[in-house]
Amino acid sequence: MDALQALVLGALQGITEWLPVSSEGQTMLAMISWLGMRPTDALSCSIFLHTGTMLAVLVRFRSRLLGMLNTESKLMRTVIVATLFTGITGVPLYMLFRDRFTGGEQATLLIGSLLIATGLMLRLRSSSTKDMEEISTKDMVLLGLAQGFSILPGVSRSGTTLTVLLMRGVKQDDALMVSFIISVPAVLGAIALDCLAGSPLSIRSLPGAVMLASSFITGYATMDVLMRFSRNVSFSWFCITMGMITLALTALPEVQ
Repeated sequence: MDALQALVLGALQGITEWLPVSSEGQTMLAMISWLGMRPTDALSCSIFLHTGTMLAVLVRFRSRLLGMLNTESKLMRTVIVATLFTGITGVPLYMLFRDRFTGGEQATLLIGSLLIATGLMLRLRSSSTKDMEEISTKDMVLLGLAQGFSILPGVSRSGTTLTVLLMRGVKQDDALMVSFIISVPAVLGAIALDCLAGSPLSIRSLPGAVMLASSFITGYATMDVLMRFSRNVSFSWFCITMGMITLALTALPEVQ
């Protein structure tokens, strides 16, 4: 892998990480079809790419993260509960299906359809939405359980978590913020699992640094665009738009 290839892979990760389509699936596909990497190596490299977008979250929401140090922080409780329940589904699925999962396209189609259905239902009835402080323990548990499934290649973490939060009535900007922030412990856990599984991947220092920088910059920019978009459209149209993007992006592997 040379520096230019690393730059492209990092940009692909940064753009797709926050869209309701699997960034892991897209980057793995690119590495296997473009670079000729083995699937296990491509998965490990894809997990490594998440480090850059994780750093983008830490920088973008640094004030929110510092506020979590307050023992009464609802965001801190949400992160802890969601992370614990992510492990309940994520760890067993990773161990069982790491090398043979192929259901990503179907999962993405389901996520897109659910987002559109949620938006249409909200168009037909008046629905109050919850802010960060109104998120319940049940919301946190469902969020964590759903996020655990995203350890599988092809299943969108952002799409899964965003769908759960929106269907539970959380405001779109808060739903995006929570989805972004709970990715941090999820990424750290995925990296730890990959290391424990004896990841054979060895990335040279220059391509590795380029991938991290590229995914960080594009990931930060994509987050900013999505947050601005969420504040300027209605809740229902936000759901419908994200669902349509999901279904459209499902066709990408077939095009490539």
